[in-house]
Amino acid sequence: MTIYELFVERGFASDVGISIGRVIVAFLAASLVAIPLGVVMGAFPAAEAIFNPFVSAWRYLPAPSFIPVLLMWFGTGEAPKLALLFIGVVFFLITLVMDHTKNVRNELIETALTLGAGRGIIVRSVILPAVLPNIVVAMRQMLAVTWTYLVIAEIVASTTGIGAMMMRARRFLHTDEIMAGIIVIGVLGLTFDLLFDRLHRWLFPYLQEKR
Repeated sequence: MTIYELFVERGFASDVGISIGRVIVAFLAASLVAIPLGVVMGAFPAAEAIFNPFVSAWRYLPAPSFIPVLLMWFGTGEAPKLALLFIGVVFFLITLVMDHTKNVRNELIETALTLGAGRGIIVRSVILPAVLPNIVVAMRQMLAVTWTYLVIAEIVASTTGIGAMMMRARRFLHTDEIMAGIIVIGVLGLTFDLLFDRLHRWLFPYLQEKR
């Protein structure tokens, strides 16, 4: 079986590990930018007015079109691959977090205002806890998008990773190896999706009790 041969005889596990590392690093970087900015934009209309036109415009730009620019800026190392994965996710995640933040129930905010809470306390103690379950759901959705960009990121001047293996297989018309790479990416994506589902259940058990 091709997958067995790749892992046992050809060291494919190292390529898989490299790809997983790229996805995790890029996704964490995107989350560190998108979650605070999305919450601020959702909580403060002035911030939304400033940042949303820029974020909305970038959402419609295809991430692969930045490949030539990223190669010119960062060369052929890890940076352009991580940057491509970052760009493909961060602007969509900002919008999702912003929309979820804006949908926090007004009664919670009004009650906090009535009790004399300032905007900073409201964001930290009311809005963020209320929106956090939906933020985790948004992260789960966008992690799937990160995996879809992985092969595109790794076919550009890369010698390691699942995508690089698939490109080598294409060069020699090894269709079975290409299909093996697709299957591995699918399994990894499903595994991470299930892990996020378990994380959501563990962090917010009270939501499961309501079902």
